[in-house]
Amino acid sequence: MPKMKTKSAAKKRFSFTASGRVKAGVAGKRHGMIKRSTKFIRDASGTMLLNDSDAKIVKKYMPYNR
Repeated sequence: MPKMKTKSAAKKRFSFTASGRVKAGVAGKRHGMIKRSTKFIRDASGTMLLNDSDAKIVKKYMPYNR
């Protein structure tokens, strides 16, 4: 069997924790920040863990990063 390929877009956007969960940046921070509440900006800082159904899709895209 040939090697499976990793999706380049996925490897740029997602990373894995030591326990195998998927980390991603929080959406909604690129522009239009003046209309967002301070609470939203504070909560959207850093990264977040994806829920299981989304993580399952990302793990298909990255077969060797488990």
